[in-house]
Amino acid sequence: MISYFTENCGKPAICTKRCSAWIKDIASKHGKTIGEIAYVFCDDAKILEVNRQYLGHDYYTDIITFDYCEDDKLSGDIFISLDTVKSNSATYGTDYYDELTRVIIHGILHLCGYKDKSDDESRAMRALEDAAIAALPKPLKK
Repeated sequence: MISYFTENCGKPAICTKRCSAWIKDIASKHGKTIGEIAYVFCDDAKILEVNRQYLGHDYYTDIITFDYCEDDKLSGDIFISLDTVKSNSATYGTDYYDELTRVIIHGILHLCGYKDKSDDESRAMRALEDAAIAALPKPLKK
């Protein structure tokens, strides 16, 4: 089951039914099934609080993924700062919803076991994101 929550912000105008179907499809392509996944859309203040409290990091980020996976079943909490997604879309010259789509699948790819700490891992992650986005039949935006 995939759930969508908000904290300190409004819900983004995405079709959650389409998003969930896409996530399940991408997970399946990586040999995984869906367990319990909770997306928490939040503001920068909340993501900074989570980053400090649970990871000991004192900076803003667009996404934090907590992995509770067991075997090939994906489960986790995925916090996404809509403030940072918005600023990143301006920085990179991308559409806000395109950037949000990338971040949404980025968390799933982390749960699938992909990392992005090194330059090589980051390039591989970007290619996986691009492939997943290309497999999206319609944009997530309502």
